[in-house]
Amino acid sequence: MNLLIVTACPNGQVTSVLCSRLLQAAAERLGWQTRVEVYDARAIGSPLSAAEIAAADWVLVVRTGDLPLQRFAGKRLLQASPAEALADPQRFLREAAERAEPYQATTESSTAGTRRLVAITACPTGVAHTFMAAEALQQAATRAGIELQVETRGSVGARNLLDEAAIAAADAVLLATDIEVDTSRFAGKKVYRCGTGVALKQPQQTLERALNEARPLSEAASGEGQAAASQGEKSGPYKHLLTGVSYMLPMVVAGGLLIALSFVFGIEAFKEEGTFAAALMQIGGDAAFKLMVPVLAGYIAYSIADRPGLAPGMIGGLLAGSLGAGFIGGIVAGFIAGYSARAIARWVRLPESLEALKPILIIPLLASLVTGLLMIYVVGTPVAGVLQSLTRFLDSMGSTNAILLGALLGGMMCVDLGGPINKAAYAFSVGLLASSSYAPMAATMAGGMVPPIAMAIATVLARRKFAQSERQAGKAAGVLGLCFISEGAIPFAARDPLRVIPASIAGGALTGALSMYFGCKLMAPHGGLFVLLIPNAINHAALYLLAIVAGSLLTGVLYALIKQPDAQPLAVEAQ
Repeated sequence: MNLLIVTACPNGQVTSVLCSRLLQAAAERLGWQTRVEVYDARAIGSPLSAAEIAAADWVLVVRTGDLPLQRFAGKRLLQASPAEALADPQRFLREAAERAEPYQATTESSTAGTRRLVAITACPTGVAHTFMAAEALQQAATRAGIELQVETRGSVGARNLLDEAAIAAADAVLLATDIEVDTSRFAGKKVYRCGTGVALKQPQQTLERALNEARPLSEAASGEGQAAASQGEKSGPYKHLLTGVSYMLPMVVAGGLLIALSFVFGIEAFKEEGTFAAALMQIGGDAAFKLMVPVLAGYIAYSIADRPGLAPGMIGGLLAGSLGAGFIGGIVAGFIAGYSARAIARWVRLPESLEALKPILIIPLLASLVTGLLMIYVVGTPVAGVLQSLTRFLDSMGSTNAILLGALLGGMMCVDLGGPINKAAYAFSVGLLASSSYAPMAATMAGGMVPPIAMAIATVLARRKFAQSERQAGKAAGVLGLCFISEGAIPFAARDPLRVIPASIAGGALTGALSMYFGCKLMAPHGGLFVLLIPNAINHAALYLLAIVAGSLLTGVLYALIKQPDAQPLAVEAQ
């Protein structure tokens, strides 16, 4: 039998490739001939030729997004989602071959009664939750017959941008975001807001709520706090803080890695003026790290008061840095600037002819004045004292206190896998980098790597307890874990939270405690094990690896022991 396999997951290219490889392998075990196309609108990959389509007996399309199918008119064709195809690829192919029916091109244009949604997903780091939530929504929309287009606003910028036609045709707009995003283009549309975690764990329910509970944008904005509370979305100060952190992270990552690269030439090589190491330190430490706090404060204020809050926030953040108040002062400055700017915008009334001056003159001037005076005369000195005390405490910790702090940070990284507790531990450690406290960052990153690596270990140790799709997810989780993407363990935690999360906390706490006990210090705030390729980026590299291995093995072995066998039959494997 000659089979054509087309996979199209625009918000998850890894899923597209994974589906194509597994289905191709299953087809070959059945003795079928296959041709594969990983479809991408940007023409990445090898498209099927007209001759290959003509020679095919039938076509299998596995997709989560829109895909033109006119070229397959008249061929026997079956469409499915990745979840259906990967549950048991070999059995699925046998059943799909019987269910495939001749494709009529006219059915593609028959959209009467189709429900349409457009969505945006965005998380603070823009690495994992953004894209995982988008893919979960796409898969749920395919199963429910909902036409969905998702724009992802990740760390690499916006992808799959929503055009005006798609927005105009949509019945509602779904904003699955943990940070503030620009909503001006959705004026007049009904909007539903939730967090990426909700969209990831309950995609079907989220889509239905978006269609049934969306409200006009102006109404949704005015009652945002109440709506967010009813929909399980984190809002208010928490969301404003995460918005600031999301804009600060690229600055910290770039600066931290540049500082780490300067250590390649020796720990103190940057002290020699005119050397390349000194230039790297100047870019990373003197420029990027000095911008860290102003950017944090500026975008906290931006989240609260929109553009008029940006300038006062950055000015307050710069003052926090110069006063020695550090990242804690930056957070305080951001909230002062944001709420003062919003109050001025709401309560200062001007003649209509002067109203246009408010966002560009009145609000920035008055909010900057209020923020600056409060930082200089009220906030700066006490907060600087708090930060200095915290830094001294961290630097002078005995082994017992260090172990307890490491266990706490490592455990927090494993509680919700990219959620509020995880982000709180990470933001705390990142903030301390500007104060040259590097040990908490090492414990935090090591602890965050444990859950996905451990899930990969568990799927190997207790192979028969996992379905084939879980074993494949375990391989992907291991890679994500090596890159310090804790969210790689989410598929396992969502399915079995009462076992996965406690086991992960145990391993993360052990890793964090060992990292602090060994005195490991990490100069770079991201990168996972690949940071070890930079000489001197971390001290005691071998002991750091030992801490990660110990925690991962503890969680992996523990979960392999307590995991209940999957109720579904495992895939038949070729001997």
